[in-house]
Amino acid sequence: MKSLNNFADLNEILTRLSKLRPDSPRQWGKMTPHQMLCHLSDSYLMGLGERDSTWRGNWFTKYVMKWLALSLPLQWPHGIKTVREADQELDGTPPAEFEQDRQKLERLIRRFAMPPPAFQPGRHSMFGVMSEAEWRRWGYLHADHHFRQFGE
Repeated sequence: MKSLNNFADLNEILTRLSKLRPDSPRQWGKMTPHQMLCHLSDSYLMGLGERDSTWRGNWFTKYVMKWLALSLPLQWPHGIKTVREADQELDGTPPAEFEQDRQKLERLIRRFAMPPPAFQPGRHSMFGVMSEAEWRRWGYLHADHHFRQFGE
């Protein structure tokens, strides 16, 4: 299974990030490519425990959905609402300058892939507490999901 623990998978994600353009065509959803960069950055900051997020999970999301999302070789569904802290139209970080925001995301992905103490996991808003391996799997899948959203 692909994960940011794997050097080849990390490089794949960083290569796809480098191909993203401000005018990359959206395949679904309403975010712009620039908003997506900020959304992913906010999400990685939550994963690193450096940005708070609202708990919106329950027993089902914490055990069943987490297992399904991280274990099955399926693409994530479209249209799942994010927490307001990662929604750029609500409390998420607003886009500033595309290239600077892309570089910030690249640095966060690289940090996210580093071993502790650089990586100190936070709590996921739906899946709750996750192991380091689960966070790294989630980190790959979340980026993959949104890069596919813009054809990357």
